[in-house]
Amino acid sequence: MLTNQFVLGVTESTQKFNGGDILYTVAAFAVLLFILKKVAWGPLMGIMIKREEYIANEISAAEKSRIESNQFLEEQKALLKEARIEAQAMIENSKEHGEVQREEIIQVARQEADRLKESARLEINEQKEQAIVALREQVASLSVLIASKVIEKELSEDDQQKLINEYIQKAGE
Repeated sequence: MLTNQFVLGVTESTQKFNGGDILYTVAAFAVLLFILKKVAWGPLMGIMIKREEYIANEISAAEKSRIESNQFLEEQKALLKEARIEAQAMIENSKEHGEVQREEIIQVARQEADRLKESARLEINEQKEQAIVALREQVASLSVLIASKVIEKELSEDDQQKLINEYIQKAGE
């Protein structure tokens, strides 16, 4: 029974309002909060502010880098477009130059062909003149030969015509 009284006595004494303990607990809590604020909360908030500034700086740097990248991309697109235009102009220039060269080659070839034709025509005319001179010489010698044969013998008109035709046929061969 003694244990029952002791338990009852302890429970009765713990149920009393004790203002000093509450005051002591509140003061200890306030001191603990003050120490936490100075030792942990202040540096922790400083680190958080620095981290926030670092993240904000990184975001602005990334945004700036993105803007610069877009500008560089636009510049590269413009340079590529300019290079394509320049390449197209070079191709057109090459085509025109090739066309001019082709025309020059054709013109030179025509001039050479005309020169060769003129040279051949002159050679043909020269050969023709030589043939005419040779033919005249042969006709003259044949005429002399016919005349000498006519003188040697008296021929009738049919014989003379036959003889002339034979010599003309020989001259044609």
